[in-house]
Amino acid sequence: MVCSVYLRQTVYVLGLACSKKGCQLTGTPYSYRQLLQMQGMPELLLTACLSRLAGRMLVLAIVLYVLERLHSPVLAGWVSFASIAPGLVVSPLAGALLDRIGAAKAIVVDMAASAMLLFVLTVAGVVGLMAPPLLLLLMMLFSLTSPLSTAGIRTLIPSVVPKDALDRANALDTSSYALIDVLGPALAGVLFGFAGPDATMFVIALLYVLASLSLVPLARRAPARRSEPPRSLIHEAIAGVAYVVRHRSLRGLAVSYALYQVSWGILVVAVPVTVVHALGAGAVSDSVTGGLWAIAGVAGGLGALCAGHLRTTHRERQFIAIGTLASAVAIYPISVVLGLAGLTLGLALVGFFAGPVDVGVLSLRQRRTEASWFGRVLAVSMSLNMSGLPLGSALGGVLVTQSLPAAFAVAAIASVLSGLTAYALVPARPDKAAQ
Repeated sequence: MVCSVYLRQTVYVLGLACSKKGCQLTGTPYSYRQLLQMQGMPELLLTACLSRLAGRMLVLAIVLYVLERLHSPVLAGWVSFASIAPGLVVSPLAGALLDRIGAAKAIVVDMAASAMLLFVLTVAGVVGLMAPPLLLLLMMLFSLTSPLSTAGIRTLIPSVVPKDALDRANALDTSSYALIDVLGPALAGVLFGFAGPDATMFVIALLYVLASLSLVPLARRAPARRSEPPRSLIHEAIAGVAYVVRHRSLRGLAVSYALYQVSWGILVVAVPVTVVHALGAGAVSDSVTGGLWAIAGVAGGLGALCAGHLRTTHRERQFIAIGTLASAVAIYPISVVLGLAGLTLGLALVGFFAGPVDVGVLSLRQRRTEASWFGRVLAVSMSLNMSGLPLGSALGGVLVTQSLPAAFAVAAIASVLSGLTAYALVPARPDKAAQ
C-alpha cells in the first residue's frame, strides 16, 4: 500500500537525518521504528494518510466536477466554500465532542459520514439528478463533521505515544503531508480526466471508507477521554472559543493565517480556470492541473524540511512574514506574466514558501498553548486559521469571471496582509490567555 511504503521511507530518511550532528530529535529514546510498533500508531498514521489523501483529492475534484458538469466558475467557488465553511462554524462543538466521546471514535464517525455523502453524490451524478442546490447541500453536510478528524488526529497522538516521544510522532504525522500534496492533486487530475467525475468521486468515497475501517480497532480500545460527568457541550465549546479569543498569540495567528489562506482559496479556483483557458477543457487540462498542484506539494515538502533544519524557536514570526511576502511575489506577477511556464514556477515557489509559514504557525501555536487546553483549543484555533480558505474560494469564483490577472493580484495582496499582521498582532513574547 502506498501509505505504508511512504511511512517506511519516511522512517529511513528521518533516521538518516537524525544521525547527523545537530539533529533536534535526539533527546528521545524512541526510534521511528519503535514508534511504528506501538499499539495504535500504525492505525492512526494510516487513517491520517488515507483521509488526507481523500480530502486533498476532493479539493481539486469538486472544482473540476462543477466546471465540467455545471459549467460555472462562480458555483465552483461557492461549492468549495460550502465544503469548508460550515465545519469551521461548528468547530467549537467538535472540539468539545472530541473530549466527550474520544478522538478515535469521533474520527471514525467523520470518515463514515464523509464516505456516505460522497456515495450519494456519485449516485446522483450517475442517474442525472445532480443540481446546484443538491451539490451545495451535500458539501455543507460533508463539512459539518470535518473538524472531528482535522483536529482529532492531532489530539489523538498524545494518547497513543509516550510523552517523550511526541516530537518524533508529530514529525511522522507532519511528513505525510508531503506525499499527500503530491499524490492527491495528481491522482485527482488523472482520474477525473480519464475515468470521469463519477468514478473520481467514488474513489474518494472509498478512501474515506478505508480510513474509517483502519481506525476501528483503535476506537474500540480507546475509552472516552474523561470519565467524570462532563459539562454541556455548549459550555465547553464557549470556553474553548473564549480561550482563543483572549490569547493574543492565537488570536493574531488566526487573523494572519486566515489572510494567507484567502490566497490559497483563490488559487484553488484560479489555477484550474487558467489551465482550461490555455489548453481547453478535457483530460489533458485536468491532468495538467493535477500536475501543477503536485509540483506545489513537492516544493512544500522541501520548504518544510528547510524550515525545520533552520529551527524556528523564537523566530516563528520571521518565518511567517518572510514566507507570506515571498509567496505574494510568486503569485503575482510570476504566476501571471509568463503563461503556463510562469504558473508552474509560481506555484512551485508558493508551495516552497508555504513550508516555512506552516512550520512557523504550527510551532508557535504549540509553544504558546497550555497543555490542559490543547484538545478544545486546537479545534477552534485550526478552524479559525483555515477560515480564509472558503472565503478565498468564493471570492476567487467571482474574480475569475471578471479577470484572471485580478484574481491572482488579490491573492497576492492577501499574502502581503498576512505577513504584515503576523508582526502587528502576534506578540514577540509568549502570553497567557485570561482564565
